[in-house]
Amino acid sequence: MEFVQKFVGDLGATIAAGGVVLGDRLGLYRGLTAGPSSPEELAERTGTAPRYVEEWLRGQAAGGYVTYDPASGRYSLTEEQAFALTDPDGPVFAPGAFQLALGALRAQQRIEAAFRSGEGLGWHQHDEDVFAGCERFFRPGYSANLVTAWLPALDGVEEKLRGGVRVADVGCGHGASTALMAAAYPASVFTGSDLHADSVDQARKRVADAGLDSRARFEVAGAQSFTGGPYELVTTFDALHDMGDPLGAARHVRSQLAADGTWMIVEPAAGDSVEANLNPVGRVYYSFSAFLCVPNALSQEGGYSLGAQAGEEPIRRLATDAGFTRFRRAAETPFNIVYEVRP
Repeated sequence: MEFVQKFVGDLGATIAAGGVVLGDRLGLYRGLTAGPSSPEELAERTGTAPRYVEEWLRGQAAGGYVTYDPASGRYSLTEEQAFALTDPDGPVFAPGAFQLALGALRAQQRIEAAFRSGEGLGWHQHDEDVFAGCERFFRPGYSANLVTAWLPALDGVEEKLRGGVRVADVGCGHGASTALMAAAYPASVFTGSDLHADSVDQARKRVADAGLDSRARFEVAGAQSFTGGPYELVTTFDALHDMGDPLGAARHVRSQLAADGTWMIVEPAAGDSVEANLNPVGRVYYSFSAFLCVPNALSQEGGYSLGAQAGEEPIRRLATDAGFTRFRRAAETPFNIVYEVRP
């Protein structure tokens, strides 16, 4: 019965994922920030149908994502719920994670076929919500930590960035990390690269809209082929474990790095053994990895498929095999570990 209860909880969470994404896209969570509301009031405020909103609110309250007051029949958000559900630019944004998960699950049949054949499924073959959700899932963590904690934790790097250097952001996706760095360090010049052309187009648009296009540019290129070095800083954010040839990427990074440069590797938080990752964060990353990371790596040449929970030692070994001589864990959060790698 304990296991049945676990199953019921997981089933509720699975179907509720769609409700979280709806709440974000329809503005229902943001509508609740106006104060305690009846279904009719929230529907009026958001231009939605009251009966649908009523059922949505009940399910959200049952899951603990909104708060229900039986005395008034109204629904509201606690400070913590609003913090995690209404601000896409804040340090935590749950709807982005659910958007990524739903997008990944749309490849269910193709992933099933890949399990049988052993073939890969490229990043570009996934649903659009994978690309948008990935940015919305990871960007809050970058916004909260990249400039304030991660870059300052690297030896001498922040001083270089303030003085003006050239930086390569490899596997940049929609360019969230590139834009954050470009905004914080106006004297430096940033080049983002990614194999996915549509993501590069989005990155260009984002920095142009933010007025950062004079110091942030983008190219369609893989981690084994990006150009423009030598760079004082090369970064890879949650990307190395997705590559079919991460060793080739590490060697190319070294060839593009200045003699006193730094490679900052940001990877999912993970221990070095299966048992060390048998926890809620490990469950999330292993599950995403089976649908996204491992299939993407297996779709490429190289023969690697590290997976999202590779842990520190495989990353250290890649850096050492590529000719780097210094490797250390510089910073970490519950979701990410930051490694500093030097020639």
